[in-house]
Amino acid sequence: QLQLVQSGGGLVQPGGSLRLSCAASGFSLGTYAIGWFRQAPGKEREGVSCIDSSGDSTNYANSVMDRFTISRDNAKNTIYLQMNNLKLEDTAVYFCAAPVPIVQHMCILPRGGGGLPYWGQGTQVTVAS
Repeated sequence: QLQLVQSGGGLVQPGGSLRLSCAASGFSLGTYAIGWFRQAPGKEREGVSCIDSSGDSTNYANSVMDRFTISRDNAKNTIYLQMNNLKLEDTAVYFCAAPVPIVQHMCILPRGGGGLPYWGQGTQVTVAS
């Protein structure tokens, strides 16, 4: 069975850091571009970041640029999202999803993650003082 299993998340103060992990079971993540999405209460799910299969190309939402870093360890079949300088507005449930499309050698975050077949279970990130 193909699964994405997430870990990490939790409660952190503004300015703090967290790292999310997304591990694949039942298939190799190494051939897929992977994305992170998030959904805050009462809001639409939005794309956060994505990374291509090799790790050479990444893409970020403007709201997290220069604060979040996506990476992958294909040997561990795992994707990471390092989140630094967290803000109150980063509070949301975060999801990893695969595969995200590649357009002109860059991964793309479909609006709301629509159409993506594989999803992690979601993990809560709460930023509060």
